Amino acid sequence: MIRFSQFSLMRGTKPLFDKADATVNPGEKVGLVGPNGAGKTSLFSLLLGELHPDGGDIDFPAGWRVSHVAQETPALDRPAIEYAMDGDTHLRALQAELAELEATPQTAASGMRIAELHTALADAGAYTVRSRAEQLLLGLGFSMEDMQHSVATFSGGWRMRLNLAQALMCPSDLLLLDEPTNHLDLDAILWLEDWLKRYSGTLIVISHDRDFLDGIANVILHIDDGKLRRYAGNYSAFERQRAEQVTVMQSMIEKQARRRAHLEAYINRFRYKATKARQAQSRLKALEKMEALAPLRVATGFSFDFPEPESSPN
Repeated sequence: MIRFSQFSLMRGTKPLFDKADATVNPGEKVGLVGPNGAGKTSLFSLLLGELHPDGGDIDFPAGWRVSHVAQETPALDRPAIEYAMDGDTHLRALQAELAELEATPQTAASGMRIAELHTALADAGAYTVRSRAEQLLLGLGFSMEDMQHSVATFSGGWRMRLNLAQALMCPSDLLLLDEPTNHLDLDAILWLEDWLKRYSGTLIVISHDRDFLDGIANVILHIDDGKLRRYAGNYSAFERQRAEQVTVMQSMIEKQARRRAHLEAYINRFRYKATKARQAQSRLKALEKMEALAPLRVATGFSFDFPEPESSPN
């Protein structure tokens, strides 16, 4: 499991997380949500080891294989299908070692290692890797002909699809996806949703597409005022639970305000009367001890509409 324990993080002078706690269990599919600038991408960088918390701990099994989508794609002459297969770095390492051994004079030791590598390659799915890569690329909208084109010939959006294919190609225990639907059309989004439902590892995804999150997430982690708040269910369930919390909290705030007003009125009326001074002093102490309830922060609402067109295309 992933355990966030009292961790804090500053970015420049801005505190993103302040003694935040949360737990993600193995196999859960988590939607990470929060306003822009709340720290979603920074949280991914922490999990990837690119950032380190300023306080507290973030722990998950050291043996977990972590996969994520690269944000840049070099203009390579490498065919798209080969680039996608490069996502399986373990398999590529085995293939490279085998090629190196086969290119040198054989010894008893090297012959034994070559036999071991062939077994390891079979276990790693070397004989199905091309078909698996083809299925990924087809699902993401590439044609069989496209797969033979070099990476350099594709536009930025299609290169991001290739990076996504690499991430899905990599055998992983933890998959981190940051806005994976940004460069996808509807068919590719539906295919990706189906693929992620069948993914057996732990998934954490950042997305502003609520329909996508509704389709795959069974847990929502909400970044709220420097804390991580966990909600069971998909995004729609999170919104319902969040609205209920806001309603309850608002009721508690109003009740506290009435109580505070009652105490203040009593104190102002009787604090200087000898017969009531003790009771007024007692209420003053109660008022001083009363901790002000902070309302849950709610995202600012907005609305927009489109004017009716005079005519529509066919």
